[in-house]
Amino acid sequence: MTMENRIALDVENGIAHARLIRADKMNALDSQMFDAFEAVGKQIEADPSVRVVVLSAEGKAFCAGLDTSNFMAMAGGDSGGVVHEPLENRTHGIANRPQHAAWVWRDLPVPVIAAVHGVAFGGGLQVALGADLRYAAPGTRFSVMEIKWGLVPDMSGMPLLRELVRGDQLRELVYTGRIFEADEAQSLGIVTRVSDDPLALAVETARDIAGRNPDAIRADKRLLNSLADSSTEELLVAESREQDGVIGKPNQVEAVMSEFEKRPARYA
Repeated sequence: MTMENRIALDVENGIAHARLIRADKMNALDSQMFDAFEAVGKQIEADPSVRVVVLSAEGKAFCAGLDTSNFMAMAGGDSGGVVHEPLENRTHGIANRPQHAAWVWRDLPVPVIAAVHGVAFGGGLQVALGADLRYAAPGTRFSVMEIKWGLVPDMSGMPLLRELVRGDQLRELVYTGRIFEADEAQSLGIVTRVSDDPLALAVETARDIAGRNPDAIRADKRLLNSLADSSTEELLVAESREQDGVIGKPNQVEAVMSEFEKRPARYA
């Protein structure tokens, strides 16, 4: 399935492959791309067979950020068609439309692994940050680039970066918009692993996750998503509640039996 000629989606063996396909524009973000993120998110969430998502991009870059034609429109006092109402208005749950392009991956009930190459600038970086894991090719360039255009990071970057990057380092990245490469991104906490073939590594990890108890994986994501905003007391209760929901259930029993019998698990 192709969304707005911007994102292609295929589901196979429990893995949803979402690929940015606006390669001729370095997968830059425009109005149609925002629509595609929303459509893909809904499609994945509605498919109970999906156990994990691999997010990647075709062409020479993961995502170069907002389409530069929109900046020209902004200079003329126009939004360029990307924003149709005040950004403060919540249109997608806790987010607005641009924020949803990144937050949609965090909001999905299953893990998301981003395979990043070329560049991930501005909004493109924030889209990648929405994933649970980020694998990057050597030399991939990153930037919190909004300050270059006189803007602030506003596509979910702040809540996503606060759990990854030390405060003073984050401030430097935001204030300067400087470009940094994959190795530094890993040391900062933005990249999970650097790999010569990040897509192959992402698929390998996705296959591993898809072979685990899907009930436990979804519970894990709910717990991990709650870390930033929950007290210790709330997390302890949430741990117990989630464990009550999976322990002794058919898929958990199957996990145990498949280990003892040394065979692939057959989950419902």
